[in-house]
Amino acid sequence: MTIDTHLLALQLMAAQGLMGAFDTLYHHEGTEALAQRNTARRELSIHAVRSSIYCAMFIGLSSWAWHGAWAWVLLAVFGVEIVLTLWDFVVEDGSRLLPPTERVTHTVLAINAGAFIALLAMNAVDWAAQPTALVWQPQGWLGAFLALCGVGVGISGLRDGLAARALFRRTAQEEQRAVEAPVHFGSKPQRVLVTGGTGFIGQLLVRHLLADGHAVTVWTRDARSAAWGFGGAVRCVQALEQIPATDDVDVVINLAGARILGQRWSERRQRQLMQSRAGLTNTLVAWVATRPRKPWLLLSGSAIGYYGVQPQGDTAELAEDAPPQDIFMSTLCQGWEQAARGAVAHGVHVACMRFGFVLGHQGSLPQLLLPVALGMGGRLGSGRQWLSWVHVHDVIRAMAHVWTLTEQAGGDAAAQVFNFTAPGALTQEEFTRVAASVMHRPCWMPTPAAPVKLLLGEQADLLLEGQRVVPARLLQTGFRFAFPDARSALTDLCRPR
Repeated sequence: MTIDTHLLALQLMAAQGLMGAFDTLYHHEGTEALAQRNTARRELSIHAVRSSIYCAMFIGLSSWAWHGAWAWVLLAVFGVEIVLTLWDFVVEDGSRLLPPTERVTHTVLAINAGAFIALLAMNAVDWAAQPTALVWQPQGWLGAFLALCGVGVGISGLRDGLAARALFRRTAQEEQRAVEAPVHFGSKPQRVLVTGGTGFIGQLLVRHLLADGHAVTVWTRDARSAAWGFGGAVRCVQALEQIPATDDVDVVINLAGARILGQRWSERRQRQLMQSRAGLTNTLVAWVATRPRKPWLLLSGSAIGYYGVQPQGDTAELAEDAPPQDIFMSTLCQGWEQAARGAVAHGVHVACMRFGFVLGHQGSLPQLLLPVALGMGGRLGSGRQWLSWVHVHDVIRAMAHVWTLTEQAGGDAAAQVFNFTAPGALTQEEFTRVAASVMHRPCWMPTPAAPVKLLLGEQADLLLEGQRVVPARLLQTGFRFAFPDARSALTDLCRPR
């Protein structure tokens, strides 16, 4: 029995196309959201080049045999692809912690690619002896499917290339902003420990701390990837015990916490969220207690979910003294803040930062603006729920403000709370209309509340309910927002890059 190695190679290529589509959609676009990660810009650049190669291979081999000199071109393309694959492995391992499903998928893709490249290489040796020509050799439905895969991977490569370019530009612009509009944290360089330093806010914070001359240590699950992402300018540890007792830490900024929007809030998920916030903060405070020289300041994250939900139509403004509620989102924030206040007993000043909806190029804003960008924006539910937001640059500036304020005040250790929201809260419908205006898109398509509640359960309150929160203490202490209204914030974030 003779095996048609060329046909087998094309069938393996078809399987590669299917697995590659799954990897791209589920991992790169879904769970990992590479296009939003500054640290993924090199990986996306490699993906763009690899996708262009696969586009040429899928389309070129779908219905043609590469004879003569074209066979040598094909072999050269295989060589380049092998080198890029190995480089891709190195870069992605250095920039992020791959989830198990992606690791397995990449392994299977590599094995499958090796198989069809080996088979095609054997064919290419025979093709090289033929006169130079691209010989029409239709493969029926298989050829049509491969051509379709080529178009798809080409589009994916274009998307990755544009995303990589945007990330490189964005990083350069953020670095330029750090130089042109520097943020000063306190009066002198300090040694700072940051948790959540690889997250949306944390990455930007670390860059500003470094620009201001501070020495930064990041506590993270994947120290190697974090160190790569920060270009070796930051010490990264996977356990607090890796910080020697002789290495003093002056300030701790606690931003760690599992993503709250996504999985349904089952009892198991609620425990995970509580552990990732209150549990981790308790661990941090316990570590502070063991230090021979204690930090003088702990800036600890929280959220305006502390206030629960505000009845729609209620225009009352919620300042820092507004009471919490007996619902999960509020209980979560209460536990988080209670854990942070434990550091006061060790002589540490504590400031809890109740974040509103943080606007930036990462986080949830890109998903929120996607329907608007597609011309399908509109109210969510009634649209009358309050949306208290803040630009990420003002978040960094407000942290520096609280730091400096606490340093200047001195005195005995105490706990404070600050609302990190802009003064211009809007209803969800008003916010969407502003976004549509900034992006020059219509705002007309409503999304009913029922399917959102069915899909998310109690978590739907994050989208369908809200709070009208005001940054009373920031304003009282003289903080001035760079982006006090939604139009200025969205114009800054949505302008062409």
